[in-house]
Parts: sequence; C-alpha cells; structure tokens
Amino acid sequence: MIVGTAGHIDHGKTALVKALTGIDADRLAEEKRRGITIDLGFAYQPIEGGEILGFIDVPGHERFVHTMLAGVSGIDVVMLVVAADDGVMPQTREHLQIVDLLGLRRGVVALTKRDLVGADRLAEVTADIKGLIAGTSIAGSEILPVSSVTGEGVADLALWLQLAASEPRRAATGRFRLAVDRSFTIAGAGTVVTGTVFSGNVRADDPVLVSPSGIEARIRGLRAQNRDAEAGHAGERVALNLAGQRIDKEAIQRGDWVLDPAAHRPTDRLDVHLKLLKSEAKPIRHWLPVHVHLASAHINGRVALIEGDTLAPGEEALAQLVLDRPIGALSGDRFVLRDQSAQRTLGGGYVLDPFPPTRGRRTPARRSSLAAERTADPAKALAGLLALELGAVDLDAFRRRHNLATDEATAIEAAAPMVAAGAWGLAAHRWTGLRSQALDALKEFHAKNPELPGLQVEKLRQALPIRLPVPAFAAVAEALVRSKALVLDGVWYRLPSHSIRLQPEDERLWARIRPMLGGAHRFRPPRVRDIGQEIGVPEVKVRTLMKRLSRMGQVVEVAHDHFFRTAVVAEMAQIADGLSKNSADGSFNAAAFRDKVDSGRKVAIQVLEFFDRHGITVRRGDIRKIRADRLNLFGKPEVA
Repeated sequence: MIVGTAGHIDHGKTALVKALTGIDADRLAEEKRRGITIDLGFAYQPIEGGEILGFIDVPGHERFVHTMLAGVSGIDVVMLVVAADDGVMPQTREHLQIVDLLGLRRGVVALTKRDLVGADRLAEVTADIKGLIAGTSIAGSEILPVSSVTGEGVADLALWLQLAASEPRRAATGRFRLAVDRSFTIAGAGTVVTGTVFSGNVRADDPVLVSPSGIEARIRGLRAQNRDAEAGHAGERVALNLAGQRIDKEAIQRGDWVLDPAAHRPTDRLDVHLKLLKSEAKPIRHWLPVHVHLASAHINGRVALIEGDTLAPGEEALAQLVLDRPIGALSGDRFVLRDQSAQRTLGGGYVLDPFPPTRGRRTPARRSSLAAERTADPAKALAGLLALELGAVDLDAFRRRHNLATDEATAIEAAAPMVAAGAWGLAAHRWTGLRSQALDALKEFHAKNPELPGLQVEKLRQALPIRLPVPAFAAVAEALVRSKALVLDGVWYRLPSHSIRLQPEDERLWARIRPMLGGAHRFRPPRVRDIGQEIGVPEVKVRTLMKRLSRMGQVVEVAHDHFFRTAVVAEMAQIADGLSKNSADGSFNAAAFRDKVDSGRKVAIQVLEFFDRHGITVRRGDIRKIRADRLNLFGKPEVA
C-alpha cells in the first residue's frame, strides 16, 4: 500500500513520516537548509505480515503544487495533515480539492502538533476539519490527534495504517504501466527510474518502452517497496534498473511512463469527464488554456467543451483536452486542471477515450458513445456501447484504451451480448439486421441488374439503412462471405445464386486479350486502340467487351481506354503500400512508384491519380500517403 501526505506547508508532514518510519524524507541539501519540502520524498515501513508501507511525502508550499500532484496521483491512501495550532489553511483546502478530484476514497486526517494546543482548540479544529471534508471523497475519515515531538497518537495512526493495509490490495490487472517520478544513475548499475505502478506486473528481463518517446528498454533488475524483488505489481513503489541502447537518465523524465510495449500509444487529445470546482468564481469557457496534470505528467493544453460553450462552477460535463504535446493516457486515468498561471486548481476528472476521432466531437452519436464509457468497469462499458444505435464496437481500440491484457479482453468479450466480426463486435440484433439487410439489398440489385456481377463493398454499405464505419462493414462483409451467405468475386459481392457469364464469342475474344494484360508487361498494358490493332478487331468491339469485363470485376479502367486486370491494380496498391512502409515518414513520390513498377512516368501518374480518386492514396503536393482502410479496395493481388 502507498500512503501519500497532503496539507499546508509547515504543518508537519515530513516530521510525521519520520515519526512513523524513522526516515527523514527530505533528501535534498536545500530542503534541509531551508527547512521545507521542495521535491517528493519517500519512506518505507515494514508491518506485520511481511508487507511494507510506502510513503510519498509531498511539498506543502503553493509554489510546488505541481510536484504534489506528481506524488499523489497513484497513491492508495491519503494522510491529510492539519496542524492543530494553525488549523485549516489555503493549501489544506487546495490539497483536499485535489484529493477529491483524484477520487481517493481511503484517507485519514492527522491533526499534528497536538502538544501545542489545549482541548478547546483541538475540538475547534476537529470540527472545522469535519466540515471541510464533508462532501468530499474522504468524507467521514477518522481524525487522529498526533505529536511528532512527544509521540502522542503516533502509535494509533500507525495502527490505522496497518489495518488499512490489511484490506484487499489494488488488482494487478491490465498491461504494465509505471508513472516515472525520478530518473538517476547508480554507479555500476546504470539508469534507474522510480515510480508508482498503475497497472499490471513487471519482472526482470521484461521488454518495456519509455512513453511517449518510444525508447526500447529491458528490465535489468528491480526493487519493489524498497526491497529487492522478482516482480513489481500495481499499487507498489518500484525502482527499475533499465538497459537499452538509448537509455540514460536524460532520456527519461518525470511525467514519462515505463510500460508494456502494447500499452504505448501517445496521444495529444483526451475525451474526458470534467468537473469544475464549486469554489470557482465564474464558469470556464470553451478553449480555455490550462495546465494539465495526469499521473506524474504536467503539460499545457486547452479545454474544448463537448457539451455547451461554458461550464458553471460545481457542474460536470464532457470535454476534450487538447494538449501541447503527446502524453501517455488511458481510459480511467484521473487528471487535475490548474489555471493558465498555475496559481489555483480549477477542476479535474477522468479520461473516457484517449484516442478520440479528429472530427465530430459534439455530435449526438459521439456524446452517447462517451456517456456509455462513464464507468470504471470495462464489461459495463462494452455492453453500453453495444446498446447504442450503431451497435458496433472496434474491439482493438476498446482493448487499447481500457488497457486490457489478452486474457482479460477475451473473457469480457466472450460474456458480452455480441457477435464478433474480425476486429469488430456487433450487438446480436445489429448483426442479424445487417445480415438480412445485406441479402435483401443484393437480391434487389440482382433483379434490377442481371448483367452485373454485384456490388462493391462501399456501394453495399451505402445501400443499408444503418451506415457502419467503413472498416466495420468490411469486417461484416468478410464474415458473411466466410459463412457462405455472400460470395466475393474479385471486388464484387453477390448472392451465391447469382452468376453472369460472357457470351461464347466474347469468351473467345477475352481469351485472346487476357495474355496482353498480364505477365511481365502487366503494369503497362496496351490501350483499347492498340489491342484492336494487334488482334485485328474493331476498336469499338474491344471497348464494349472491356466495359463489360469492368462491370464483372475482371478489369479496371484506370484511365480512358486503359484497362488493367483487377488483380494487377491490387498488386500496384500493395507496391505503393510497400514504398510507404519503407519510408521514414510514411510517404512516397511518383518517381519511386514509377521505378518500382517500371511503367513509364505517364502511366505511373495515371495509376496514382486513379488511386487518389478512389481514396487509396492521399496526395499532398508531390508526395502521397496510403490510406490503410482503403488498401484492399480492389481485392488482393495474384501471383503474376
């Protein structure tokens, strides 16, 4: 269990930690010289049963609230310290606000300097504290008078902490994440980072990543709760000895994460549930600049309100935090906002979606989706999303934002009222409806267009009353093909009962033309006029056949009268994708594509412009990037 102090400067937080553990948590020379805590301090105390309590001592000065926030974000129990002689002071109030915003529900109030006041003053301050904590997350917490000088009450406080530690520990679910609060070098060992483990477990030799930088590392060794250990678990203070090519103390800073590589995906936008403190004098407005504190990170950003244009004091709403730079964050992570000048705490809340869409944050559908995720239980969140009108969930994205390990995700999805289609989950009623609607749409299309092979996936998607996202519907269509409800011919979806065939004369003509569009010259096939001249057939007859073959999905008209076999178009799309993947920034130019397909500049440009029109590539000036969700628009390539 990790205990964090909170409270006003000079109320005796550090002295109390020393009285409990025998350790002076002020480790800096400047702290000892000035007699105040400047940075986070740490102490440990063994208790019965072999457990060890970890203490994080935080500064109480208003100038160091950002440091206090880095320390208390991952604690299990807060020890609010109030001096009996001073009573409640400004940082008592602000630290308590932060505790409340972070959702800390286990706490104890240490009424220090008991030896300096009489019974009447003690009773007065006790009453003030009860009123202060009423309505907060630690309302009703026990208030224990103590004196670090005489030792009075210290044993009672130690017993309270020991009993709290006997309660069930934080579940070590999810993928491993440690919020870094220190990075330093030890002679003979190398780089060491310390922090609180937010989720999961870690062992020596495990591969990890430093986030958001993405630097790779390996756990050379570790200590948990200040003792050598084979593993570190959620809810523990852990020191990791890291090894890696780019690892040094300058490469890792407070605010970074060390985590399971699968949990690494930095983000600069967070959709959140936001609460504005009642103590604020006026509402906050849309696009307000703020300081954002999440785990041990501190970053500037802006508040983009999703509901309304202002948020009144004491009210709660959906919002998006737009950050100045990417950080690591996942669903459920708590955050605190302070004003632009970092003088006061404004509010806070918790993350709903760390990877929001770039558009449509205020649409009713988006608000409904976020409302469904206002729960700490991923199983309930999944059920809530499936119950929405869309009835479809991107399971990969859901697992990632909820930090679910593979076995956890499997169990949650198996119990959910859904049907899996690739990486998507569909509510059972939605799956049944889509299947029926797709079959009806194709039946109607075949009846009206008997000479056509079927519908491409996008046309079929648009024919249905419920418009799933493109990747979701592609997964549904693939699932229907696997179940043999539909047939995929090239890029055309059709009913199994539907078929079209060329007339015998056209079959013979196509047999003569087909070799001219394949083989080593497949990337530069002849045009209609050249084909007609080569085989002695009128140009109009060749064009008519090629148009019919295009409707059948056998060929694609990339430019006027310039037809490529469909599988060759798919192959060229894969070549473009390969150029993109081999580029540092994911882009490529026309010259590189021309050289790869050896088709000549004019033909290469025509192909790329065709890809642009169909959304396979996105052009910016002289470079292009691949849209992965459109890459297989023309199916998969055949072996030439």
